[in-house]
This record gives sequence, C-alpha cells and structure tokens, in this order.
Amino acid sequence: MKSLRGIARSLVVGATIMGVMGSGASRAADAVGRGSAEESPTLQQARRLVAEIRNEIREAESEIRNHPYLAALEDGQISRDNLRAFAGEQYNIIRSDLRSEALLLSRFGASRSARPFFGDLLAGETQALDLLLRFAAALGLDEEDLAAYEPRPMGQAYPSYVAWLASFGNQADVAASFLVNFAVFGENTGRMATALRDRYGLTSEQVAFFEFFAAPVPGFEEAALAVIAEGLEQGAEPRLVKRSARLLQAYEGEFWDAVSQEP
Repeated sequence: MKSLRGIARSLVVGATIMGVMGSGASRAADAVGRGSAEESPTLQQARRLVAEIRNEIREAESEIRNHPYLAALEDGQISRDNLRAFAGEQYNIIRSDLRSEALLLSRFGASRSARPFFGDLLAGETQALDLLLRFAAALGLDEEDLAAYEPRPMGQAYPSYVAWLASFGNQADVAASFLVNFAVFGENTGRMATALRDRYGLTSEQVAFFEFFAAPVPGFEEAALAVIAEGLEQGAEPRLVKRSARLLQAYEGEFWDAVSQEP
C-alpha cells in the first residue's frame, strides 16, 4: 500500500525501483555474511520464521488477492468517484508512511543492514507520492483536493499500525511485516493498473503509481531477511514478529474493504 506498504516493487516510470531500492537492498543483504560459504544461524532462523508467517497468513492473503473490488474494477463497475476516494485514501496513507519510515531510519540508521533498507523505503515512498499526484490529476484532483479528503477509519488502519511499529516495534517486526505484505499489495496494484488502462482509458503515465508497486525488486527479500536476522540477534521475539506481520496483513484487508465502499 503502502505499505508502506512493502511496501518494494519495480519503478515503471523512467526508472526502476531497482535503482531506488535495489542497490540498497543488495547492500543490506551483502552486509550479513557476505562471502561466507554458509548462512549464519540467525539468517537461517529468519528464513524459517518468514516461511512460518507466510503459511499462517495464507488464508488472509488469499482473501486480499481475490478481493471483489478488483474484479469489479476489471469489469468497469467502479465509479470515478470511488477512484477519487481511492486516491484520497492513498494520499493520507503515504503521508503517514513517509513519517513512519523517516522514524524507522532515525531509530535503526546505525544498523549495518537496516540503514540502507529503511533509507531506500523512504526514498521509494517519496517517489510514490509524486506518482499518486499524476493519478489524481487524471481524475481531476489536485493536491489541495487530496488534502481536503476525509479518509475512512478502516482505510487508515494500515498506516496507523505502521506508525505504531515505527514507534514501538523492532527492526525484525517491521521488516518481516513489510516483506510478507508488499507482495500481495503489488499484485493487486498491478491488476489495477491494467484495468485502469483497459477499462477507464488512463495512460501508462497516469497509472504509474500502480505500476510502481507491481513487480518484485531483485534482492528485496534477502535485504529484509538480513534486517530480520539482525533483529533476532538483538533479542527480537519470533512470537511478536509473527504477530506484527499477521496484524499488518489484516489491516491490509481492511483497506480493500474500505475502498470497495462507494463514497
């Protein structure tokens, strides 16, 4: 979404997110055990933990991936007013996430793996806001209109929890939550980009916000695993890491429920 939403995809407007995030992702992944013949025990633990999380939230993820909002959009049944509300929700989400990611960078900037990871997320979020303004303009909205939009409580649960994680979570909580969340958000926005072009006549430039999130970033998973492993080394509790990821994915589902409601 985004978040942070992870949320960690290819840029599809002039530059790719590989350039924005990929270099940092590679640096973060390389920072843990680069050149080692075997992974560290905590990196192996991080892989197992992420696999367990994905298995435990599989049903919730399937519900998000198959949300009726996407099928309705692909059938051309979502109104322009609804799309304007979608832009308003995302505007509020991104502005919140920018602050959250800046706080994460401040809290964990001394870490060898977390510094490039959170720094690149912040850079990507900044670019996502610019791309969202293009989408809003295609719908007749300027930034003043977006700032005046009154968001729905369910639509803002996701960034509210990200703000909580940024304030009180540890780096393993955050990296694991983003890692398992960003993929499904990217799949959904990829479908939206196609539908908005095919059904609503928007151009690739106008849907660049959605394409921004639509493809995996090479090295992102390894970078996130490095951040998780470092957090585990510092005492992060796997049970609480799982809880964070489960809750964030649930709030992702609430976002799609919220935007499916006509304004």
